[in-house]
Amino acid sequence: MQNTGEYSCEYGSAQFYAMCGFGGILSCGLTHTAVVPLDLVKCRIQVDPKKYKSIFNGFSVTLKEDGVRGLAKGWAPTFIGYSMQGLCKFGFYEVFKILYSNMLGERTSLYLAASASAEFFADIALAPMEAAKVRIQTQPGYANTLRQAAPKMYAEEGIWAFYKGVAPLWMRQIPYTMMKFACFERTVEALYKHVVPKPRSECSKGEQLVVTFVAGYIAGVFCAIVSHPADSVVSVLNKEKGSTAVEVLKKLGPKGVWKGLTARIIMIGTLTALQWFIYDSVKVYFRLPRPPPPDMPESLKKKLGLTQ
Repeated sequence: MQNTGEYSCEYGSAQFYAMCGFGGILSCGLTHTAVVPLDLVKCRIQVDPKKYKSIFNGFSVTLKEDGVRGLAKGWAPTFIGYSMQGLCKFGFYEVFKILYSNMLGERTSLYLAASASAEFFADIALAPMEAAKVRIQTQPGYANTLRQAAPKMYAEEGIWAFYKGVAPLWMRQIPYTMMKFACFERTVEALYKHVVPKPRSECSKGEQLVVTFVAGYIAGVFCAIVSHPADSVVSVLNKEKGSTAVEVLKKLGPKGVWKGLTARIIMIGTLTALQWFIYDSVKVYFRLPRPPPPDMPESLKKKLGLTQ
């Protein structure tokens, strides 16, 4: 896709990738930080279901024990970690989507392969901050800030403390991201093909972003369900010293891995919708090139009375 003056840069150029990475930083860093209170309660339900029985009970117990400020525990590693993850996730996704486009002609396969490759690197960037965040949120008295947690973790377990959760992160995040990107891309295509009565190029910026938000939320619900068991393992693994993913999985059992699912669906559905909204807003604002989704077929337009 060449730059015809309509766009600010050429598709696949260094500037294009840089701006996509910037959009990823904003979309992941800001949204994950905004839902830290819900994420904190979700993690506590996963690691101590006897004490934190539900979302509302979890908030009640946390407020009673830690006050309002306690709900913000872990915001710093969340912001740093997910900003780095967003940079790699969205930036590399665009890189791999172009790289694989000549090898994979079928769209769904392209979206799945590109997103899986991008998330592999994104999780390596996320793992240290995710480990610190879980320690802060789920171990009362361990540490209140990132500056307290990081040196303490290193002193206890060395560099392994920050990366022992990377394999479970891959288990959680790669299927999640594959679903997130493939489901979003396909939902956008379906909305423009079967629901929106005009091509995206003829839609206003606001109309385009509404489609983005709706498609993002639909993708988020599926993402939450697919990735929740691995998310439960990550939460417990980062809390318990010396445990392995297999040991934690056996300990939780078939029912235990689904604890906190409702909170995760609410959180991930909202997060995914907002992330795509922010990311697409960056693309629209900076006039980045976007390959057009398919238009609604003429036969369907006539059936809906949208053509004269």
